[in-house]
Amino acid sequence: MSALTKAKGFKKSKSGTYMSMAATAFGAIGVAKQIKKARVENDTLRLIDAVVTAAGVVTGLAILYRELKRLGDDDVLLG
Repeated sequence: MSALTKAKGFKKSKSGTYMSMAATAFGAIGVAKQIKKARVENDTLRLIDAVVTAAGVVTGLAILYRELKRLGDDDVLLG
């Protein structure tokens, strides 16, 4: 298997899924800051935006977790 083929399959590997989960979770830091700022400023619209964004982060993590479970032992980088 060539290096390019392995690189293309990285996103569908366990390692790639873990990386995606980490990047998605990192987005939660920004959401937490946004929520804190909205509460301090009493900005309801910004707070609603932050909550919707947080829901997207949670949903993204759930989808990636499901994909990780689905991969199981069929890791493309090992095959």
